[in-house]
Amino acid sequence: MGIISSLLDTDLYKLTMQQAVWGQFPRAEAEYVFRLRNDGVDLTPYADEIRAEIADLGNLRLTREELAFLMGVRFFKPGYIEALRDFTLEPENVHISTDNGFSLRIIGNWFQTILFEVPVLAIINEVYFRNTRPDAFRRSDEGSDRLRRKIERMDASPVPLRIIEFGTRRRYSREWQTVVVETLKTRAARHLIGTSNVALAMRYDLKPFGTMAHEWLQAGQAYTHPADSQKFALEAWMQEYRGDLGIALSDVITMDAFLRDFDLLFARAYDGARHDSGDPFAWGEKLIAHYERLGIDPRTRTAVFSDSLDIPLCIRLAERFEGRIRTMFGIGTNLTNDLGFPALSIVIKIARCNGRPVVKISDAPGKTLSENPVYLAYLRQAFGLD
Repeated sequence: MGIISSLLDTDLYKLTMQQAVWGQFPRAEAEYVFRLRNDGVDLTPYADEIRAEIADLGNLRLTREELAFLMGVRFFKPGYIEALRDFTLEPENVHISTDNGFSLRIIGNWFQTILFEVPVLAIINEVYFRNTRPDAFRRSDEGSDRLRRKIERMDASPVPLRIIEFGTRRRYSREWQTVVVETLKTRAARHLIGTSNVALAMRYDLKPFGTMAHEWLQAGQAYTHPADSQKFALEAWMQEYRGDLGIALSDVITMDAFLRDFDLLFARAYDGARHDSGDPFAWGEKLIAHYERLGIDPRTRTAVFSDSLDIPLCIRLAERFEGRIRTMFGIGTNLTNDLGFPALSIVIKIARCNGRPVVKISDAPGKTLSENPVYLAYLRQAFGLD
């Protein structure tokens, strides 16, 4: 059995976005690029193993039980589920080169390629760590001890914590993520409200969490004037889900540009927003002030924090915003790849849609992603960021 044994071993937001693509942009073409942010890490020696694991993805099909599980999720449409019945990934859409270091691109129809990101990242992580840190959590109690201390800190929190396990993309291994989720469900049930991993949600009777990722709003740049792209994407999402999945991602073109577009209509229609870069405390204050300016009680809205979280930071954020706005915390690497050695910092982001460049301008400069500096400068100007 390969590293990925189910198409549902992915984050919910890949499926929710895929449904929206199926319904609204079925002919769209997408191109994704892989980025490794760790200095001194070379993935080239593991390229053949990674290729073999990606090739195995083409053998996966949704089982009858998995399709039934998806049918039980209110916002998934019967037509989309039917489209998944015979869906297979096409590994030939993933292009790996080692000519000048390790590089990876995913190119093809958006509906077909959108599900590659999470399993490919999980494969790269697991291949790397089984070669460099084999059986780390089996050979040492370090990971279990760290997880135990995290749960103890959750229990000691002076304010309620609502934790979502977000760790599929950067996990040490599938087996360790399973141990983490099972432990949290058993020992931290009052804090754990769900997981982004659909297969684990199904297995452990947890709520799957996720709405949209950066690529949804970035792709809007290929369909309308870039200055209108966030509003276009937010409107398209509203039309698709009609009140469900109402957490908007805020840092595709910086938080300030997001708030300028997040007008009264969107602020009323969406349940809240998600933070993924920059100072989370400043971000929360900006979001609350924005709701107050619009005459909306922030206590009726949700702030989802998901950037490089650990439990102490979650507690500080929960204390800061307790009674002011509802908070949730999506914790990834710190739960599923904290075994006493550095985790990989890797991403796969959409770089082109329908042949046009698309850009992410993060609130953290290191997270800005662009392959076209001319278009990046144009987009900054369009959003008044210069």
